[in-house]
Amino acid sequence: MRFARLRALAAIATVAAGLLVAPLAVAAGSADKGKAAYVQHGCWQCHGFVGQGGVAGPKLAPNPLPPEALTAFVRFTTGAMPPYSKAILSDGDLVDIHAYLQSLPKAPDYKSIPLLNP
Repeated sequence: MRFARLRALAAIATVAAGLLVAPLAVAAGSADKGKAAYVQHGCWQCHGFVGQGGVAGPKLAPNPLPPEALTAFVRFTTGAMPPYSKAILSDGDLVDIHAYLQSLPKAPDYKSIPLLNP
């Protein structure tokens, strides 16, 4: 329990530090390039092809973290996900990945799916 709390605090501190240290120039990315980068860098392996999340990674879409927070987390993560340096995943790729995640539509309301409402 104590270790989990320390780990959560470390993650929050990492994201906060990243926001101060590595701010991204907020620019509109390309969703098409972002989808290609998402697949190329293996994000789908843990987060699913449409950012829906899975056993190994949390849900990312359709409302991803703000670009600066996403970059800070990807660069300085201390959890199960390895950190990705600029040499592996450029800032431009991260902006494009963010644009791709934002472009994904929200899931329909379960009430609008007949099979789920007998």
